[in-house]
Amino acid sequence: MTLYSDPSRTEADTASAGPDEALRRSLGVGRRRFLSTCTAVAAGAVAAPVFGASPAFAGGHGRDHGHGHDHDHGHGHGGGQVLVPADKRGIILYTVRDATARDPLASDLPSGFREVFKQLARHGYRQVEFAGYGQHANAPGGASLESVAGARLLRSWLDEYGLRAQGNHGFIPSSWPLTKADLDTFKKHLEIANILGMDHMGTGGDPTGSSYRADWDVAADKWNALGAIARREGIKLYTHNHDSAYGFLLDGGPLDDQGRPTRSSGIRKLEYFLKVTDPKVVWLEMDIFWAHVAQYKFHTYTAHDGSTRKNVFDPAGLVVRNNKRYPLFHAKDGVVSTTNGQGYDMVPFGTGVIDYTTFFSRVGERNYHNPMVEDDNSPSATDPAQSLREAKISYDGLAALRKRRH
Repeated sequence: MTLYSDPSRTEADTASAGPDEALRRSLGVGRRRFLSTCTAVAAGAVAAPVFGASPAFAGGHGRDHGHGHDHDHGHGHGGGQVLVPADKRGIILYTVRDATARDPLASDLPSGFREVFKQLARHGYRQVEFAGYGQHANAPGGASLESVAGARLLRSWLDEYGLRAQGNHGFIPSSWPLTKADLDTFKKHLEIANILGMDHMGTGGDPTGSSYRADWDVAADKWNALGAIARREGIKLYTHNHDSAYGFLLDGGPLDDQGRPTRSSGIRKLEYFLKVTDPKVVWLEMDIFWAHVAQYKFHTYTAHDGSTRKNVFDPAGLVVRNNKRYPLFHAKDGVVSTTNGQGYDMVPFGTGVIDYTTFFSRVGERNYHNPMVEDDNSPSATDPAQSLREAKISYDGLAALRKRRH
C-alpha cells in the first residue's frame, strides 16, 4: 500500500488505469494535483505557489534588526495550526550559493554573506544552515571565513539581522581510524560551530555509499566516535541523506564471488544505521524530497529465500519512530516527473505536489524540528536574481502550511 493511497481502489484498478495512474499512486499524490503538475511540466512552466503569499510576511515581520514579534505561532489566517512556527523557518545557504559567491563590485544584487543574511531576514527567515564558509573574495571578510576570526564575523552579522545558525554541511573526516590531522580539523569545525551558536554540525553525504551491512557497521563505529567528540563540545553531529540511503540493505542469501551477500531482510540501510548508532551522539537530517524519491524508487526487494517482496517506504513513519533523532529537515518540493527516474523534479517550496501538510502533521514536535528550505536548482546562469527571489517564494510556502481541520 502506498503512502496516502486511496484504500477503495485495488491494484487491478490502478493497472487498468494505465501508467500515469500507476505513477500517481506510487508517488502518493492526489489526482487533481497530479494532473495539474503534469500539465505544468508539459507546458514547461511551474505553477504559482499553491499556498499563496504568507499572511505573516509584511515589511520584514515588523522587525527592527530581527527583534520583533510574529503572531503566527498558533492559529493563522488559514484556519488551522501553523505547522512550522516562525522561529523554526530556515534555509540552507546552498540554495543561494550564487549570491554568497557573487562579486559585490560587479553587481547591485546582494552579494556575500552579510548582504545575503540581510535579504533572507527581510524575506522572514529566522534560521540558516551553512554549506561551507566560502564567499567572494571582494565581500566583507574575504573569500574564506573558515576560521575563528571568520566565525566571529559571521556571528556578528547573524546577530545583526536576527538570524540563528542551526548547522553546517561541512567537514566530516573520510579517514577511519582518524588521523591526527583530520581530528584537529574536525575539532576546529566544532569550535567554529560553537562560535556561530549552532546546536548541530553535519555533512551533506550519506555515512557510506555501500549496500552491505559490514560497511554500515564500520560507518556506525566512525559516527559513534565522532558523535561522542562533538557531544563533549555541546554539538549534535548529524548526517544528511539522499535517496540511496533508503535502499534495502544486502545482509543475507547466497554470496557473490567476492563473498558478499546478495539478498535482503527488507531493512533499509538508514534504518539499520539508526539501530546501530548511539541515539545520544548521532543525529539525522532528513531531506524530505529525497526521501520521497526513495519512496518512488525502492519499493521491492529480493528476500533471503529468493522471493520478491514489496515494502513501500513511509518517510514520515520513519521520523515518527525516531522523532528525537531528527532535529533538522530539508524542506524541498517537487513536481511529478515521468522521465527522470526519480518521480519528481525539484521546484521552489510550496509550488510542488509533495504533501508537506500531511508530513508535518504526522511527525508533530513542531517546536523541536527545524525545517531548512532547499532548492538545488535556484541559482540561474541567466537570471542572477532568481535564487533570492525563489527563496522568498519558498519562505511563503513554508509559512503558509496549516494543519487541516477535521
